[in-house]
Amino acid sequence: MNFVCVGLFEELIEAYQNYSILPRALQKGVAKIDFVNIRSYSKDKHRNTDDYPYGGGAGMVLTPQPVYDAVQAAKQLSCGPVVCLSPIGQTLDNALAKKYSELESMILLCGHYEGIDQRALDLTVDEYVSIGDFVLTGGEIAAIVLMDSILRYKNGFLGNTQSSSEESFENGLLEYVHYTRPEIFQGLAVPEVLLSGHHEKIKEFRQNSSLEQTKKHRPDLYDIYQNKHR
Repeated sequence: MNFVCVGLFEELIEAYQNYSILPRALQKGVAKIDFVNIRSYSKDKHRNTDDYPYGGGAGMVLTPQPVYDAVQAAKQLSCGPVVCLSPIGQTLDNALAKKYSELESMILLCGHYEGIDQRALDLTVDEYVSIGDFVLTGGEIAAIVLMDSILRYKNGFLGNTQSSSEESFENGLLEYVHYTRPEIFQGLAVPEVLLSGHHEKIKEFRQNSSLEQTKKHRPDLYDIYQNKHR
C-alpha cells in the first residue's frame, strides 16, 4: 500500500519508517511511504507557509497556495483519496482502518498550527479522520497512527496472520490477558488452563477473559456487545 504524506515535518515520518517491523514491510513491498513537503511548494520568497488569521485570534494558519500545490504534487504519486487528519473527522477505529486497508494508496494531509486555510481544504480533501478528542502538535503524528492501524490488516505486514484477527476490538471486545515464562512470578502463577494444552478450554478461558477485561475497563463496549448478543 502506498501512502503519500503531505506536511511540514518529514523527520517524523522518516523515524516511523525505521521503527519496529515497518522496515521489513517496506523492503517486502507491503508498504511504501512518500512525503511531499508543503514548504517546497511555497511561492513566498522566504518559503513561509503560514500567516496570521483573518479576523484575529491566536496562532497561525497554513496558507492555501502551498498546501493546494503540495496536494496536487502528491496526486502525481497516488490516485487514492485525500484524507486530512483533523478533529472534525470520523474517529479512527478498527473498522475504519480495515476499510482503508482495502485501498491501494491514499494521501494523508497533515495540518499544523491553528489549522489549514479552509479554501485549500475545500479544494483538495475527500475525507477527514480524527484519532481522538485531543490536540497534537502536528498532523504527522496522527498520520503515523492511521498508517500503522491500516498496515496491520495488509497481508505480509504481521508475521503471524492470526495477530490482527485476535487483537482488541476485532469482535467488539478487548483482547484477553496474556502470560509467558516464568510460570510463577512474585508468587503469581500462570492460570493452569493455559498450561493444559487443551485447546477448547484455552479458547473458553480467553473468551471469558475478553468479557471480563471489557466489562472492567470498557463498560461502554461491554454494554454494546451484550445488546448485540442477546
